[in-house]
Amino acid sequence: MPLPTGTPNEVTVGDILAFPQGAEPARDAPRSGRELQLFHVAHAFVQLAWVNPGDCDIHLEISDSPVKAAARVIVETPVDSEYCAARRAIAARLAAHGFGLSDTLPGGELPAAIPADVVGLAFQDFAHKRGSGFVKTVWELHPAIVNL
Repeated sequence: MPLPTGTPNEVTVGDILAFPQGAEPARDAPRSGRELQLFHVAHAFVQLAWVNPGDCDIHLEISDSPVKAAARVIVETPVDSEYCAARRAIAARLAAHGFGLSDTLPGGELPAAIPADVVGLAFQDFAHKRGSGFVKTVWELHPAIVNL
């Protein structure tokens, strides 16, 4: 699914952490409400990065501060063709920081947080193990483009 055009809503990681959690959606439920809105997080810090072996999406955990124990939100850059350039850019920027993407957890925890800018669609995932214990919401930005 490509990101829609238009002006995104400006939010912080803290704002996303405060999104109300509704009833768990069915896995095949169409997007609705907040999930149809484009969001921009201008100031975030990537704390963890890995490639989910189940869907090959790049999963990043972002926080409002570089503190390792800060509450986090997951953002995902899909494997779909329209995200190839974004995925290459993420891998290149991580490599420039001496970090290579892996498909295992907790191997994706970065030694130091990396500043990021994120644009993506809100997505309420179902409750399941999706990352580190610092992820504090089922809300994600997915799909998302992340600039490090």
